[in-house]
This record gives sequence, C-alpha cells and structure tokens, in this order.
Amino acid sequence: MNGIVIVDKPQGWTSQDVTARLRRVFNTRRIGHGGTLDPMATGVLPVFVGRGTRGVEFFEHAEKTYETVLQLGMTTDTEDTTGTVLETRDVHISEMEMSEILSQFRGKIMQVPPMYSALKINGQKLVDLARKGKTVERQPREIEIFELELLEFAGSTARLRVRCSKGTYIRTLCKDIGEALGCGGCMAELRRVQAGEYTIEEAVPLQVLLDTDKPEEYLRPVDSMFRNYPAVTLSSNQEKRCRNGNCFSLQLEPGTYRAYSKVGEFLMLAKVEDNIMSTIKSFFEVEEGK
Repeated sequence: MNGIVIVDKPQGWTSQDVTARLRRVFNTRRIGHGGTLDPMATGVLPVFVGRGTRGVEFFEHAEKTYETVLQLGMTTDTEDTTGTVLETRDVHISEMEMSEILSQFRGKIMQVPPMYSALKINGQKLVDLARKGKTVERQPREIEIFELELLEFAGSTARLRVRCSKGTYIRTLCKDIGEALGCGGCMAELRRVQAGEYTIEEAVPLQVLLDTDKPEEYLRPVDSMFRNYPAVTLSSNQEKRCRNGNCFSLQLEPGTYRAYSKVGEFLMLAKVEDNIMSTIKSFFEVEEGK
C-alpha cells in the first residue's frame, strides 16, 4: 500500500505513537509523518505510507494553520497549561487591546524556541535538558506569521487562528502575546486545521483507522500533495528517460510540474527550465533487479 492518509490526531498521542500504530494497520515499516504535533495538540497529521514516504521531505516546509486558545494571566515552564505554573496575574484586557496587540505578531518576527521542544543544541534535545531542570541559551529564529486572527474573546481567554511558516511554536507565540499585553499567557488548546494542501475536513479520526478492515480505502494518492502544480503527460520516450533519471526537452513554461505516464502513473515531481524537464523527485515503482 502506498499513499498518504490524513489523520485527525487525538489528544494524548505523540506523532510517533500514531505512526507506530499505523505501521501495524498498513502492515509496513515504511511510514513517516509530516510535521510533529505535541501530545496536547489535535488535528491534521499527514502520514505517508510506502512509496508515499518519498514525499515527507516536501512537507517539512509546508505552511500550517492552527486554532489555539490563549490563556491570559498565567505563565508556565512549558508555555502551555500542562506545565508547572510559574506566575499568575490579574487580567484586565479589552477585546480591542487584544486585537491591537496582534498586529505586532504578523509578518516576519523573531521567536526564541521553548526549552520544552525537540530542538537539539550540541546534540541534546532541549526537552531532555528541561526535564533535568536545566535551561540553556537559545538563539532567536525568524519565522513568519501569514495570518493571525482573533476568533473569540472572553476576558481571560482568546481563541486565535494562526497561519504560519515552518518552525513556528504556537506555545511560544501565546506566551509572547501574553507578555506584550503585560499579564502573561500560555497555550490552553491547540488544533491544527490545515497542513500544506490538507484540511481538517479531509482528516480521518485515528480510531476509525484502527478499527477498519480496509485501511487502504483512506489512502490518498501521493500526487495529491502536489495538486496545485500543473500536470503533464509524457511520451513513451520521455517516460523512459524519466525512469532512467535523465532530463529531456519539453516545450513548457518554466516552473514545477506533476509528470505522468500515458497510462496515468504518477512518475515524478519535475521542474522545467529553458524547455528542459528534469526530476525533482521520482515516485514511480522501481522494478525488481533494477
């Protein structure tokens, strides 16, 4: 079985937990996921199966969209409500003040990664150091917030919608917004509603996958992750050159394309420059012995 299944990850599971269980469901060791979600988080987790794992690398830079609840007036060591409370403060923030402060966090901003994260410094995961009570200096990194919208405001909590670049920590965003407001804050809920091309409406609850006798029915074709790129069908000779890893001439506008065989097999993600098509990544099945 090959393809991509869009899982609606439940709370309490790590992304690795999900892939470990789905290895048994799909009866293959070739499984990977597209973008880690913390155990506290729920929502869209693309899981790549079989040859679909060749597409994982393209998901590393995909934009993500989240809905999160910011709890004002409380700071914790993990920057979310699962951690140890460090400080509580009274909250006297209006909805207008909340809306106005968000403008400071749109666009390209610098963010310091949290200690409770899988990021490695000198070969050690920050979270492992944090659990030992250690804190190390982290350099701020540039991220980009494409969209930051206030969905609901209830005095001490705010529900936000965030569309952001790779490497954004929503927990840290919540903490930083709370600091900017002067009352502190941390993340109380997190749900990923979109990852790359895939939305929460397309996601399958994990339990459905664990209970089904036909998991293959939930697999999407690998090329679905590239559906925004135009498709092109190759001639027999072009297909042969593609399978041999060679480039070939093709009269097309410069850009990225999905390339297919005459019978509709997805062969590769390709680029065209100066009317020459070359492989970005191949997805065809290699015959035994080749």
